[in-house]
Amino acid sequence: MTVSPLPFSGASAAGDAPRREGLTVFVRGLTVQAGIGVHDHELGRLQTLIIDVTLDLTPAPVERLSDTVNYETVARGALAIAAEGHVGLVETFAERLALACLEDGRVRRCSVRIEKPGALEGAAAAGCEVVLAR
Repeated sequence: MTVSPLPFSGASAAGDAPRREGLTVFVRGLTVQAGIGVHDHELGRLQTLIIDVTLDLTPAPVERLSDTVNYETVARGALAIAAEGHVGLVETFAERLALACLEDGRVRRCSVRIEKPGALEGAAAAGCEVVLAR
């Protein structure tokens, strides 16, 4: 049995053109080495952070890289925060990264989730998620 595709006319059955309701850009599992932690044994050494960032953008046509947020911009933001020096809490790191992402006016909402593997014995990871929106 052969199934033929339905013809696409560019409009919905009701005759309305589709509208853009959302555009999400994300980075998952970005690994960053950072000076982080509040305990004495955490000072003066780097630890692994695993970062997920989700950006809800103003819906718009995307034809070129300049029409959206570049993944590399998100990664550079995380690396810049790590390069600034020791951060006490993953919550602080996450909020700084979310604020950096919101500097782009197209970003309406930013979620930053950070895991700190090895932070809690017996757990695969511990961490936080910060959500900021305009």
